Amino acid sequence: MIGMTIPKLEPGQEWVWDYPRPPRIERSKRLVRIEFAGLEIARSARTWRVLETSHPPVFYIPCEDLAVDALRPAAGSSLCEWKGRATYYDLVVGDRVAERAAWAYLAPYPHYAQLSNSIAFYPARVDAAYVDDERVRGQPGDFYGGWITSEIIGPFKGARGTEGW
Repeated sequence: MIGMTIPKLEPGQEWVWDYPRPPRIERSKRLVRIEFAGLEIARSARTWRVLETSHPPVFYIPCEDLAVDALRPAAGSSLCEWKGRATYYDLVVGDRVAERAAWAYLAPYPHYAQLSNSIAFYPARVDAAYVDDERVRGQPGDFYGGWITSEIIGPFKGARGTEGW
């Protein structure tokens, strides 16, 4: 981005403006967990991590590593120019509902075929999301679902005033 100061990164840190466009998909063996309504909804050390310029990573959890009975289809869809059509899910546990808390690419474009049996969650719409033992912060804004941890350095797209980035 024009005029942006490139930060001095510490070992292990990632600057989101170094991520590629189109996004890169990579396997992650870090432990990813999702908690909602007092339950662990997901636990996996075999996720897919999607990295895209200006966005914190998004973790996609294999369906067999999550409580799929806690998900119900939600209205609407969206189209990603890179990954394809996204289908949304509400997270439901007892009387608690987190609307459109998760999404999936049921038939992703070929380059992202690995995502076809995985679901991503908005960290801000669940009670807690973790990468290893670190609690994640959700990406600003209402649309993007990036996972911010201490090693991920912004600024991040999604906050007010970043629409044109």
